[in-house]
Amino acid sequence: MAKKKKLLVILGATAVGKTAFSIDLAKGFETEIVSADSRQIFKEMSIGTAKPKAAELAEVRHHFIDSHSIKEEYSVGRYEKEALAVLEGIFSTKNMAVLAGGSSLYVSAVCRGIDELPNTDPEIRQKWAERLEAEGLESLVLALEKVDYEYFKEVDQRNPHRVLRALEVWESTGKPFSSFRQKKWAERPFEMIKIGLERERSELYKRIDQRVDKMIEAGLLAEAENLWDYRKLNALQTVGYKEIFDFLEKKQTWEKTVELIKQNSRRYAKRQLTWLRSDPEIRWFGAENWAEIYAFLDRK
Repeated sequence: MAKKKKLLVILGATAVGKTAFSIDLAKGFETEIVSADSRQIFKEMSIGTAKPKAAELAEVRHHFIDSHSIKEEYSVGRYEKEALAVLEGIFSTKNMAVLAGGSSLYVSAVCRGIDELPNTDPEIRQKWAERLEAEGLESLVLALEKVDYEYFKEVDQRNPHRVLRALEVWESTGKPFSSFRQKKWAERPFEMIKIGLERERSELYKRIDQRVDKMIEAGLLAEAENLWDYRKLNALQTVGYKEIFDFLEKKQTWEKTVELIKQNSRRYAKRQLTWLRSDPEIRWFGAENWAEIYAFLDRK
């Protein structure tokens, strides 16, 4: 029986160092990278999503970077189908591929599949949408925490579409959204090896703050200004852009805006780690212990 192809899944909090390691890994195994970042996929969003630089993209072939527009509808279900098709193409000529990114639902879609969810009451959906408009996303996130803590820990809390979906399913069915999640993983024609990169919290937070400073220097304000007309889209309910849109609406000072971007980025990293720590299949390594990771992979 032929050995299964291997998908190397590189995980970790934002700013931990996934990009540099994934590129080195893909070069070492002469393969390609499939991005699992739900924001880097959009060509209009570059500085605020910390995309790999042009020189990095030139080193190894990347998929799902600048591949779609914020102007088109895009879902995790569509990503699953497209990513699996890309992987099939890579595996037709290579024994390994690299999946890298921080979007939990995108990683989960490739590794375990998408859940089939029940139909919901349109009036309930409208009610929650109106509450979102009146009270803001934070109110809905707090409601979700009370009725479905399991999904609250995993969901991208910056994404109003996903938070709304969970609440409407809960109210329509009387069951938490998390109860409809698959208990059995989808079968995949490849083996998955999950590598988690970690750093001391103080070091990680310092890297996050430095990254935000570099984004500001690189022109994040101008990028957000150019996206002003699209600010209501799900793609732009993202740390960095949301705070700047508030600044442009004169809701806060520039100093407070930068402080909030750093603070919310650190909170996002904490949520990512909460989700990742719940996966027993991840083997954790220090983010700079590349030799140790390669030695581990050689034994697989």
